Amino acid sequence: MRILTCEQVSDGHPDKICDQISDAVVTDCLQHDPDSRVAVECLLKDNHLIIAGELTSKHEPDYKALVDQVFDRIGRERLGYPPDMDIQVLVKKQSPDIAMGVDTGGAGDQGVMFGYASLETPEMLPIPFAVATRFLQKLRKLPYTIFKADAKSQVSFDYDTGEITAFLCSVQHSPDVEIEEFRPILEELMVETADEYMLGGDFLKLVNPTGRFVIGGSFADCGVTGRKICCDSYGSLAHVGGGAFSGKDPSKVDRSAAYMLRQIARDLVHAGFAEKVELQAAYAIGIPEPVSIHVDCFGTSRKTEEFIENCVRNGYDLTPRGINKYLGLNRVDYNKVSSYGHFGKQGLPWEM
Repeated sequence: MRILTCEQVSDGHPDKICDQISDAVVTDCLQHDPDSRVAVECLLKDNHLIIAGELTSKHEPDYKALVDQVFDRIGRERLGYPPDMDIQVLVKKQSPDIAMGVDTGGAGDQGVMFGYASLETPEMLPIPFAVATRFLQKLRKLPYTIFKADAKSQVSFDYDTGEITAFLCSVQHSPDVEIEEFRPILEELMVETADEYMLGGDFLKLVNPTGRFVIGGSFADCGVTGRKICCDSYGSLAHVGGGAFSGKDPSKVDRSAAYMLRQIARDLVHAGFAEKVELQAAYAIGIPEPVSIHVDCFGTSRKTEEFIENCVRNGYDLTPRGINKYLGLNRVDYNKVSSYGHFGKQGLPWEM
């Protein structure tokens, strides 16, 4: 058996709340000043929020208003946060040493980025990851009188038999209901989600294995921007670089190069070069072009990987400025990707 597992978290998970606030700041700054340089992270514990990082922009964000927008979008009643959040802002200008390299078109930092695409699902994502994500998106529509904002899902898939073997969810719920009352609802949602991918419902179903999940969000855990990079990308079934996406403007190749490599991987699969493609690119701070590019088709290629690598090198501008121009990243609403993954969603420039 070749069983592989992926997880996803909801928009009310404390780490994802932080990602959403960080990306709200990025989007707000870029909408007012497309040349903004943003590197903002959040830490959330109980009702205490710290927003910290670097910002060089003609625009001064209204941090409290942005936090309120994020909480309203997730749903204050689902979250259970009081209106009087304690917000501390520790933001200063970008280091001139970094700006010196970025202003000339170079990468803002060193790093390794990956892009991936496959024919497994319509979203061109791994099956267990797509199913785990879809489940939480469907859960989002259920009544908040029963289900609250914090949730996780996990799907194990046997690639030899083509079947789900185990489906797990942990969902924060109202203290007024017991697990026996809502377990059938979530088990039915698991089967419904699997059916959408033409998978059967005969698998192990685990709902709130601890038996109770009433205290959630930052009251049960601490949230930090950038801690869910596998949930943001490919569910751990493709490599991820060390850098997170959220909270960073497109001059940061952690974000922009990852989006571009996803676009290229999709292009290569659509072109019929392979059924599954993973791309790796590495950058050096202050240098525009990647210092290395690697292609892995996992034995599915119809062309040589050397041929595909040459197509990538010669067919695309992989400099930060070239990526930004090609994808129009200064005009993207990053609120759309700060939860439930950065890939597989319609309407994003790297998903066209």
